[in-house]
Amino acid sequence: MKLNKKLLIIIISSIIIYSLFLISSDFSKLSEKILDFKIEFLPIILPLVSLGWLALYFRWIILLKNVGYVLPHKKNFQIFLSGFPLSITPGKIGELIKSQLLKENFNTPRKVTAPIILVERFYNAIGIVIISIFGIWYFDFSGIVILITTCILITIFFILHSRTLFSKLIDFSSKIKFLSKFTDSFKDSYDVINNSIKPKIFLTSSLLSAIYWLLESIAVYFILKSFGIDLFEITDVILSYTTSIILGVASFIPGGIGISEGTLIGLLSVNGLEFSTAVSITIFIRIFTLWYSVLVGFIALKFTGAFSIGDSIQKNS
Repeated sequence: MKLNKKLLIIIISSIIIYSLFLISSDFSKLSEKILDFKIEFLPIILPLVSLGWLALYFRWIILLKNVGYVLPHKKNFQIFLSGFPLSITPGKIGELIKSQLLKENFNTPRKVTAPIILVERFYNAIGIVIISIFGIWYFDFSGIVILITTCILITIFFILHSRTLFSKLIDFSSKIKFLSKFTDSFKDSYDVINNSIKPKIFLTSSLLSAIYWLLESIAVYFILKSFGIDLFEITDVILSYTTSIILGVASFIPGGIGISEGTLIGLLSVNGLEFSTAVSITIFIRIFTLWYSVLVGFIALKFTGAFSIGDSIQKNS
């Protein structure tokens, strides 16, 4: 099946899931709440989300420079953005197409750039834990989720630092059908990954990741404000939003769709919102924090020719 067809299936599935959320709520109240959205907040929400992308792009530049590649910003930024639509694949594994695009445009070896995309996922998780810790004492459930995530990240960190453990992980992954076609790109990647988590790179990349999640969480706070909701402190918003994202990622469902929304709806409801209001606001939050980037990424895909590359990969896999 072609890559673009797989993305279409995921998008259609998302529409179905959102429709089920809408059907399960009070539709009349929900439609009234949507009309309450204050459009004057858009000049605040959209720039906050977009600035978060810049933080991730600077991290991307640093990680590429660390392995010896300083690339022209125009094309490099397009390639970076082209990974956004693939973020709705399971575990964001589709973002590996960025490695193929770098090879096509700059002749960079996949065995060097593919590990960077894996490291990006690691730093995303580090960043989300960092900003979650600021308000961890406000909600016990979030604290448990963040504690478990932190333990997992520490384990991953030790695996990435140990050549023996890393090799065993790659060998294990090669036995899983879904992951087997990617393992060749990672077999010789230990040095790249190890260099990408050295102290200076680790601190800078973790900080940029935290800035990304902080900006996105602030955007979520203003989405709530745009509906006239003042029930939540910024720390409550950070915890509720990041907890929903963590559980969505842990589910390994494309984009965490359904899991992230359901968790966020539940957390907002527990904190005092009516269910129908929580549903409408959650859908708006995901439109701005997930689907906005997917749309921009599709535009970038058009310029990079990633769909034709993806089709070629699918035919050869």
